[in-house]
Amino acid sequence: MPNNKMSPAVRFAGAGLLALALAGCSMGNMFGGGGSTGAQFANATANPAQIAQAAPSALPAIATECPPIKVRPGSETLFSYAGQAGNPANLNWQAVIEKQSRNCVVSNGLITVKMGLVGRVVMGPKSSVSSVNLPVRFAVERDGSAIFSEKYSIPVAVTPPNQSEEFVKVVENVQIPYIGGEDLVIWVGFDPRG
Repeated sequence: MPNNKMSPAVRFAGAGLLALALAGCSMGNMFGGGGSTGAQFANATANPAQIAQAAPSALPAIATECPPIKVRPGSETLFSYAGQAGNPANLNWQAVIEKQSRNCVVSNGLITVKMGLVGRVVMGPKSSVSSVNLPVRFAVERDGSAIFSEKYSIPVAVTPPNQSEEFVKVVENVQIPYIGGEDLVIWVGFDPRG
């Protein structure tokens, strides 16, 4: 009876030859070894006329970036007390900014910003209200100077038996002229000052 079993050395050599054959096939295609695929990639570079045509509409790289949005230090929480301020037993309610975000569109030398925040109001042990108005300020600064600043009053109703409620504020279509090279920052925070 003939022996149909291959030795391990023969099997190993056969596998190696198969791998080389497959590698050779794929390398031919990868490096443009014939066919229409190689011809497509051979002419993928823009010519000087195409570059000149696109140049007038090109913007500096920094103009396509959205300014960062940050909570102004010290303005991330707001407290209301019924009695002695700072005493947790007298807390009427507290509000906190939990998240902030922004989105930008750059066109014709303007950065148009849509910005918003999400927060929460939590009732305290001395809570005697079912709704509050939260004073929130959005501002945009260029090199440390305000170029946009607006204060908004956000009404928040907390319906019993709930002890907390989420609030959202979105400000749209704030247009910032782009000069170039400046440091732009979007600030948000509670602003209880009159």
